[in-house]
Amino acid sequence: MTPPEAGRAARLAAARAAMAAAGVDALVLRPSPDFRFLGGRDGAGFLVVTGDTAAETGDPAALVPAGARRVGVDPEMRVRELFGMTIEAELVPASAVLAPLRLRKEPYEVAAVERAALRAEEVLRQARELAWFGATERAMAGRLRLLALESGCEEVLALRVAAGEHTARPGHLPGGRVINPGDALAVSVCGRWDGYCAEVARVFAVAEPPDDFEAMYTVVVAAHRAGLAAARPPAPARAVARAVTEVIDASGYGRFAAAHAGRGVGLGPEEGPWLGEDAPLAAGMTLCLEPAIYVPDLFGARVADVVACAESGPLALSGGPPPLQVLDR
Repeated sequence: MTPPEAGRAARLAAARAAMAAAGVDALVLRPSPDFRFLGGRDGAGFLVVTGDTAAETGDPAALVPAGARRVGVDPEMRVRELFGMTIEAELVPASAVLAPLRLRKEPYEVAAVERAALRAEEVLRQARELAWFGATERAMAGRLRLLALESGCEEVLALRVAAGEHTARPGHLPGGRVINPGDALAVSVCGRWDGYCAEVARVFAVAEPPDDFEAMYTVVVAAHRAGLAAARPPAPARAVARAVTEVIDASGYGRFAAAHAGRGVGLGPEEGPWLGEDAPLAAGMTLCLEPAIYVPDLFGARVADVVACAESGPLALSGGPPPLQVLDR
Protein backbone atom coordinates (compact mmCIF):
# COMPACT_ATOMS: atom_id res chain seq x y z
CA MET A 1 0.00 0.00 0.00
CA THR A 2 1.53 3.31 -1.05
CA PRO A 3 0.57 6.55 0.74
CA PRO A 4 -1.94 8.90 -0.91
CA GLU A 5 -0.19 11.45 -3.11
CA ALA A 6 -0.74 14.32 -0.64
CA GLY A 7 0.63 12.14 2.14
CA ARG A 8 3.65 11.18 0.05
CA ALA A 9 4.45 14.84 -0.58
CA ALA A 10 4.22 15.57 3.16
CA ARG A 11 6.49 12.64 3.96
CA LEU A 12 9.07 13.75 1.43
CA ALA A 13 9.01 17.26 2.87
CA ALA A 14 9.49 15.89 6.39
CA ALA A 15 12.29 13.62 5.18
CA ARG A 16 14.08 16.53 3.52
CA ALA A 17 13.83 18.61 6.68
CA ALA A 18 15.27 15.73 8.71
CA MET A 19 18.03 15.26 6.11
CA ALA A 20 18.99 18.90 6.36
CA ALA A 21 19.09 18.73 10.17
CA ALA A 22 21.31 15.62 10.02
CA GLY A 23 23.58 16.96 7.29
CA VAL A 24 22.53 14.21 4.86
CA ASP A 25 22.65 15.22 1.19
CA ALA A 26 20.75 12.25 -0.28
CA LEU A 27 18.94 9.06 0.63
CA VAL A 28 19.39 5.87 -1.38
CA LEU A 29 16.70 3.30 -0.56
CA ARG A 30 16.20 -0.24 -1.84
CA PRO A 31 12.78 -1.98 -1.64
CA SER A 32 12.23 -2.06 2.13
CA PRO A 33 9.99 -0.45 4.77
CA ASP A 34 11.79 2.90 4.36
CA PHE A 35 11.42 2.63 0.57
CA ARG A 36 7.68 1.98 0.88
CA PHE A 37 7.29 4.76 3.46
CA LEU A 38 8.37 7.32 0.86
CA GLY A 39 6.16 5.84 -1.86
CA GLY A 40 8.63 3.58 -3.66
CA ARG A 41 7.05 1.04 -6.00
CA ASP A 42 7.97 -2.64 -5.86
CA GLY A 43 10.22 -3.65 -8.71
CA ALA A 44 11.38 -0.09 -9.34
CA GLY A 45 15.01 -0.59 -8.29
CA PHE A 46 16.21 2.16 -5.94
CA LEU A 47 14.57 5.34 -4.69
CA VAL A 48 16.90 8.34 -4.46
CA VAL A 49 15.77 11.38 -2.47
CA THR A 50 17.69 14.66 -2.57
CA GLY A 51 16.89 18.19 -1.51
CA ASP A 52 14.77 18.80 -4.61
CA THR A 53 14.08 15.46 -6.31
CA ALA A 54 12.76 11.97 -5.57
CA ALA A 55 13.22 9.46 -8.36
CA GLU A 56 13.37 5.72 -8.87
CA THR A 57 16.29 4.32 -10.79
CA GLY A 58 18.47 1.30 -11.38
CA ASP A 59 21.61 3.45 -11.08
CA PRO A 60 21.42 5.42 -7.81
CA ALA A 61 24.95 6.85 -8.11
CA ALA A 62 23.84 8.82 -11.18
CA LEU A 63 21.23 10.74 -9.13
CA VAL A 64 23.31 11.49 -6.03
CA PRO A 65 24.40 15.15 -6.27
CA ALA A 66 28.01 15.81 -7.20
CA GLY A 67 29.95 16.78 -4.11
CA ALA A 68 27.56 15.05 -1.70
CA ARG A 69 29.36 14.52 1.60
CA ARG A 70 26.91 12.28 3.51
CA VAL A 71 24.47 9.82 1.95
CA GLY A 72 21.90 7.86 3.92
CA VAL A 73 21.62 4.28 2.70
CA ASP A 74 18.89 1.80 3.41
CA PRO A 75 19.65 -0.36 6.48
CA GLU A 76 18.51 -3.39 4.46
CA MET A 77 21.02 -2.65 1.69
CA ARG A 78 22.97 -5.72 0.59
CA VAL A 79 26.77 -5.61 0.60
CA ARG A 80 26.79 -6.24 -3.15
CA GLU A 81 24.49 -3.26 -3.66
CA LEU A 82 26.61 -1.01 -1.45
CA PHE A 83 29.81 -1.78 -3.32
CA GLY A 84 28.05 -1.52 -6.66
CA MET A 85 26.91 2.07 -6.12
CA THR A 86 30.41 3.66 -6.25
CA ILE A 87 29.25 6.72 -4.31
CA GLU A 88 32.15 8.82 -3.07
CA ALA A 89 30.62 10.05 0.18
CA GLU A 90 30.29 9.04 3.81
CA LEU A 91 27.55 6.41 4.00
CA VAL A 92 25.29 6.52 7.06
CA PRO A 93 22.09 4.61 7.94
CA ALA A 94 19.01 6.22 6.44
CA SER A 95 17.07 5.01 9.49
CA ALA A 96 18.57 7.87 11.52
CA VAL A 97 16.53 10.19 9.29
CA LEU A 98 13.41 8.12 8.64
CA ALA A 99 12.82 6.02 11.78
CA PRO A 100 11.49 8.96 13.83
CA LEU A 101 9.11 9.88 10.99
CA ARG A 102 7.69 6.34 10.89
CA LEU A 103 6.82 6.15 14.59
CA ARG A 104 3.32 7.65 14.33
CA LYS A 105 0.98 6.13 11.76
CA GLU A 106 -1.72 7.92 9.83
CA PRO A 107 -5.29 6.66 10.45
CA TYR A 108 -5.28 4.71 7.16
CA GLU A 109 -2.05 3.02 8.28
CA VAL A 110 -3.48 2.04 11.67
CA ALA A 111 -6.43 0.53 9.79
CA ALA A 112 -4.02 -1.39 7.54
CA VAL A 113 -2.09 -2.73 10.55
CA GLU A 114 -5.38 -3.79 12.12
CA ARG A 115 -6.38 -5.70 8.99
CA ALA A 116 -3.00 -7.45 9.01
CA ALA A 117 -3.38 -8.35 12.69
CA LEU A 118 -6.87 -9.76 12.16
CA ARG A 119 -5.66 -11.88 9.25
CA ALA A 120 -2.76 -13.23 11.31
CA GLU A 121 -5.17 -14.05 14.11
CA GLU A 122 -7.50 -15.79 11.68
CA VAL A 123 -4.61 -17.97 10.48
CA LEU A 124 -4.07 -19.16 14.06
CA ARG A 125 -7.80 -19.66 14.56
CA GLN A 126 -7.84 -21.95 11.54
CA ALA A 127 -4.72 -23.68 12.83
CA ARG A 128 -6.66 -24.90 15.86
CA GLU A 129 -8.73 -27.07 13.54
CA LEU A 130 -5.72 -28.88 12.06
CA ALA A 131 -4.65 -32.40 13.08
CA TRP A 132 -1.62 -31.91 15.34
CA PHE A 133 -1.19 -35.34 16.97
CA GLY A 134 1.73 -37.21 15.44
CA ALA A 135 2.77 -34.42 13.05
CA THR A 136 6.18 -32.80 13.20
CA GLU A 137 6.81 -29.15 14.02
CA ARG A 138 8.20 -28.65 10.52
CA ALA A 139 5.14 -30.17 8.84
CA MET A 140 2.76 -27.99 10.85
CA ALA A 141 4.82 -24.89 10.09
CA GLY A 142 4.37 -25.72 6.41
CA ARG A 143 0.61 -25.92 6.88
CA LEU A 144 0.62 -22.59 8.71
CA ARG A 145 2.53 -21.03 5.83
CA LEU A 146 -0.11 -22.23 3.37
CA LEU A 147 -2.90 -20.83 5.56
CA ALA A 148 -1.12 -17.48 5.70
CA LEU A 149 -0.63 -17.34 1.94
CA GLU A 150 -4.26 -18.31 1.36
CA SER A 151 -5.27 -15.40 3.62
CA GLY A 152 -3.58 -12.97 1.22
CA CYS A 153 -0.25 -12.68 3.02
CA GLU A 154 2.25 -11.09 0.64
CA GLU A 155 5.29 -12.27 2.58
CA VAL A 156 5.53 -14.70 5.47
CA LEU A 157 8.26 -13.17 7.62
CA ALA A 158 8.43 -15.66 10.49
CA LEU A 159 6.63 -18.77 11.68
CA ARG A 160 7.01 -20.54 14.97
CA VAL A 161 5.85 -24.02 15.88
CA ALA A 162 7.47 -25.34 19.05
CA ALA A 163 6.33 -28.37 21.03
CA GLY A 164 7.12 -29.57 24.54
CA GLU A 165 10.54 -28.54 25.82
CA HIS A 166 11.13 -26.59 22.59
CA THR A 167 8.59 -23.99 23.75
CA ALA A 168 11.25 -22.87 26.26
CA ARG A 169 13.61 -21.84 23.44
CA PRO A 170 12.89 -18.27 22.23
CA GLY A 171 14.73 -18.71 18.93
CA HIS A 172 13.58 -22.24 18.18
CA LEU A 173 13.06 -23.14 14.52
CA PRO A 174 10.48 -25.82 13.62
CA GLY A 175 12.19 -29.18 13.31
CA GLY A 176 11.51 -32.88 13.22
CA ARG A 177 10.14 -33.26 16.74
CA VAL A 178 6.81 -35.10 16.75
CA ILE A 179 3.93 -33.36 18.52
CA ASN A 180 2.43 -35.66 21.17
CA PRO A 181 -0.45 -35.58 23.66
CA GLY A 182 0.64 -33.82 26.83
CA ASP A 183 2.82 -31.30 24.99
CA ALA A 184 2.73 -27.57 25.41
CA LEU A 185 2.57 -25.92 21.99
CA ALA A 186 3.68 -22.41 20.96
CA VAL A 187 2.53 -21.14 17.57
CA SER A 188 2.99 -17.75 15.90
CA VAL A 189 2.76 -16.14 12.50
CA CYS A 190 4.33 -12.87 11.40
CA GLY A 191 3.68 -11.58 7.91
CA ARG A 192 2.90 -8.67 5.63
CA TRP A 193 -0.61 -8.04 4.33
CA ASP A 194 -1.29 -5.10 1.97
CA GLY A 195 2.14 -3.70 2.79
CA TYR A 196 1.78 -3.68 6.60
CA CYS A 197 3.08 -6.18 9.13
CA ALA A 198 1.59 -7.93 12.12
CA GLU A 199 2.43 -10.83 14.40
CA VAL A 200 0.11 -12.88 16.56
CA ALA A 201 1.30 -15.68 18.86
CA ARG A 202 -0.82 -18.19 20.76
CA VAL A 203 -0.23 -21.07 23.17
CA PHE A 204 -2.04 -24.40 23.23
CA ALA A 205 -1.90 -27.71 25.06
CA VAL A 206 -2.13 -30.99 23.17
CA ALA A 207 -4.82 -33.27 24.68
CA GLU A 208 -3.96 -32.10 28.21
CA PRO A 209 -1.60 -29.47 29.62
CA PRO A 210 1.63 -30.44 31.37
CA ASP A 211 1.73 -30.04 35.14
CA ASP A 212 1.91 -26.37 36.20
CA PHE A 213 1.74 -25.15 32.61
CA GLU A 214 -1.72 -23.61 32.81
CA ALA A 215 -0.75 -21.66 35.94
CA MET A 216 2.30 -20.25 34.18
CA TYR A 217 0.25 -19.40 31.08
CA THR A 218 -2.21 -17.52 33.30
CA VAL A 219 0.69 -15.33 34.49
CA VAL A 220 1.65 -14.52 30.88
CA VAL A 221 -1.95 -13.55 30.10
CA ALA A 222 -2.07 -11.32 33.17
CA ALA A 223 1.21 -9.68 32.12
CA HIS A 224 -0.26 -9.09 28.65
CA ARG A 225 -3.29 -7.35 30.16
CA ALA A 226 -1.08 -5.18 32.37
CA GLY A 227 1.09 -4.20 29.41
CA LEU A 228 -1.96 -3.35 27.34
CA ALA A 229 -3.38 -1.13 30.08
CA ALA A 230 -0.03 0.70 30.35
CA ALA A 231 0.18 1.51 26.62
CA ARG A 232 -1.50 4.85 27.19
CA PRO A 233 -0.04 8.07 25.72
CA PRO A 234 1.92 10.00 26.87
CA ALA A 235 3.40 7.34 29.17
CA PRO A 236 6.99 6.36 28.34
CA ALA A 237 7.35 3.21 26.28
CA ARG A 238 9.30 1.75 29.19
CA ALA A 239 6.10 1.82 31.28
CA VAL A 240 4.66 -0.99 29.17
CA ALA A 241 7.68 -3.21 29.77
CA ARG A 242 7.64 -2.29 33.46
CA ALA A 243 3.98 -3.31 33.81
CA VAL A 244 4.71 -6.68 32.20
CA THR A 245 7.77 -7.24 34.38
CA GLU A 246 5.97 -6.40 37.61
CA VAL A 247 3.31 -9.05 37.01
CA ILE A 248 5.82 -11.75 36.11
CA ASP A 249 8.13 -10.87 38.99
CA ALA A 250 5.26 -11.02 41.48
CA SER A 251 4.41 -14.52 40.29
CA GLY A 252 7.86 -15.89 41.08
CA TYR A 253 8.72 -16.45 37.40
CA GLY A 254 10.75 -13.26 37.10
CA ARG A 255 14.08 -14.94 36.33
CA PHE A 256 12.44 -16.80 33.46
CA ALA A 257 10.85 -13.74 31.83
CA ALA A 258 11.72 -12.81 28.24
CA ALA A 259 14.17 -9.96 27.89
CA HIS A 260 11.78 -7.86 25.80
CA ALA A 261 8.07 -7.18 26.23
CA GLY A 262 7.47 -5.98 22.68
CA ARG A 263 8.34 -3.59 19.87
CA GLY A 264 6.71 -1.43 17.24
CA VAL A 265 5.24 -2.83 14.02
CA GLY A 266 4.08 -1.18 10.82
CA LEU A 267 5.71 -1.22 7.42
CA GLY A 268 8.37 -3.38 9.06
CA PRO A 269 7.95 -6.28 11.49
CA GLU A 270 10.35 -4.71 14.00
CA GLU A 271 10.54 -0.94 14.34
CA GLY A 272 10.04 1.81 16.92
CA PRO A 273 8.80 2.46 19.45
CA TRP A 274 11.03 0.12 21.46
CA LEU A 275 9.40 -0.79 24.75
CA GLY A 276 12.65 -0.58 26.72
CA GLU A 277 13.12 3.12 26.00
CA ASP A 278 11.98 6.28 27.76
CA ALA A 279 10.50 7.99 24.69
CA PRO A 280 6.81 8.83 25.25
CA LEU A 281 4.08 6.90 23.53
CA ALA A 282 1.88 8.91 21.18
CA ALA A 283 -1.36 8.43 19.32
CA GLY A 284 -0.78 6.59 16.06
CA MET A 285 1.93 4.28 17.34
CA THR A 286 1.33 0.56 16.76
CA LEU A 287 2.97 -2.07 18.96
CA CYS A 288 3.39 -5.81 19.12
CA LEU A 289 2.95 -6.67 22.80
CA GLU A 290 4.68 -10.02 23.45
CA PRO A 291 5.22 -11.04 27.08
CA ALA A 292 6.78 -14.46 27.58
CA ILE A 293 8.14 -16.86 30.19
CA TYR A 294 10.68 -19.54 29.28
CA VAL A 295 11.51 -22.26 31.84
CA PRO A 296 14.61 -24.03 30.46
CA ASP A 297 14.18 -27.68 29.44
CA LEU A 298 10.57 -27.70 30.61
CA PHE A 299 8.20 -25.37 28.74
CA GLY A 300 7.53 -21.76 27.81
CA ALA A 301 4.64 -19.51 26.86
CA ARG A 302 4.61 -16.41 24.66
CA VAL A 303 1.56 -14.48 23.50
CA ALA A 304 1.69 -11.65 20.99
CA ASP A 305 -0.94 -9.19 19.84
CA VAL A 306 -0.96 -5.87 18.00
CA VAL A 307 -1.96 -2.76 19.93
CA ALA A 308 -2.55 0.81 18.75
CA CYS A 309 -2.02 3.88 20.91
CA ALA A 310 -4.84 6.43 20.72
CA GLU A 311 -5.64 9.66 22.54
CA SER A 312 -8.39 7.77 24.38
CA GLY A 313 -6.04 4.99 25.42
CA PRO A 314 -4.77 1.65 24.08
CA LEU A 315 -6.73 -0.22 21.40
CA ALA A 316 -6.26 -3.96 20.92
CA LEU A 317 -6.16 -4.60 17.15
CA SER A 318 -6.13 -8.37 17.56
CA GLY A 319 -8.29 -10.24 20.02
CA GLY A 320 -5.86 -10.92 22.85
CA PRO A 321 -4.92 -14.26 24.38
CA PRO A 322 -7.85 -16.50 25.38
CA PRO A 323 -7.86 -18.98 28.28
CA LEU A 324 -5.58 -21.93 27.57
CA GLN A 325 -7.03 -23.92 24.68
CA VAL A 326 -6.61 -27.68 24.55
CA LEU A 327 -6.33 -29.28 21.11
CA ASP A 328 -8.23 -32.54 20.78
CA ARG A 329 -6.58 -34.00 17.70
